[in-house]
Amino acid sequence: MTRTSLRLAGALAASALLLAACGSDDGGSGDGTGSGGDDARTYSVGVTQIAAHPSLDASLVGFKAALEDAGLDVEYDEENAQGDQSTAISIASGFASAGHDLVLAIATPTAQAAAQAITDVPILITAVTEPEAAGLVDSWDAPGGNLTGTSDLNPVAEQLGLLAEIAPDVQTVGIVYSSGEVNSEVQVELAQEAAAELGIEIETAAITNSGEVQQAADSLDVDAFYVPTDNTVIQSFEALLQVAESKSLPLVSADGDTVERGAIATYGIDYEQLGYQTGEMAVQILTGGADPAEMPIETLEEWPLIVNPAAAERMGVELPAELVERADTVIE
Repeated sequence: MTRTSLRLAGALAASALLLAACGSDDGGSGDGTGSGGDDARTYSVGVTQIAAHPSLDASLVGFKAALEDAGLDVEYDEENAQGDQSTAISIASGFASAGHDLVLAIATPTAQAAAQAITDVPILITAVTEPEAAGLVDSWDAPGGNLTGTSDLNPVAEQLGLLAEIAPDVQTVGIVYSSGEVNSEVQVELAQEAAAELGIEIETAAITNSGEVQQAADSLDVDAFYVPTDNTVIQSFEALLQVAESKSLPLVSADGDTVERGAIATYGIDYEQLGYQTGEMAVQILTGGADPAEMPIETLEEWPLIVNPAAAERMGVELPAELVERADTVIE
């Protein structure tokens, strides 16, 4: 529904209520079933997602659940860029004139495209690692424009610490990442800082598309792998996993989904919960008149430990019993 039709519907509803009130001589003792205002409104939300993979899909599931739990009637216009930035830009351009009440941008590339194209509609982002470094906001605490949301900035140091705990002899760690994703560049920098504290050296291989993942991983002469929340790499995670297993190299990751797919462990992100948190922010904007410019970027506060003993065995690693015992989730 367009903004014009929404205004017309609201006007008609208001007129009907006024006529009903004027025609009543009992002081307004009707049955109270008439409804106006936001409870009866249908909202239009555009969704732009950089690619289809379980973590990003889960964030949308959580987002929708929050709006449903709030009792909002929402029509979704969902678009997926299939990993192509030019497509993301095209989607954002279309949304700029689509008349949506709000736009949800999932992951950094689509968030950047939306921020460039859409200036007069609230934008919520999720699964974006570093919104300030990506040029999306003035600051985490005061975004300053029409955009705010949630970050999936992960505890990189703690995740690398898992490698040191699982395989104490590891001296070099390989990271395959997309050169086109600012979120990945930020994580590589964080990994390098953490590795220096752990006495570990980071080796990197940059890619431009998911088809290069296996060759990039195979080119690294390292003792282990770390997989950041890189959308391009995660699309082809199994290709990297194949290299790790064939060379008996331990692999830890930045999110829980890749542990289910074969990584050994992580302090992981619950993307469905992150999406839900984003949805709660959307409710504040749509029904409470909250201003994105004044809504700080939010993050998750808990990072559950997830381990996959079978994956460790395939890589020739025996997980410490204490690590398995303290895990929040053990993949069977």
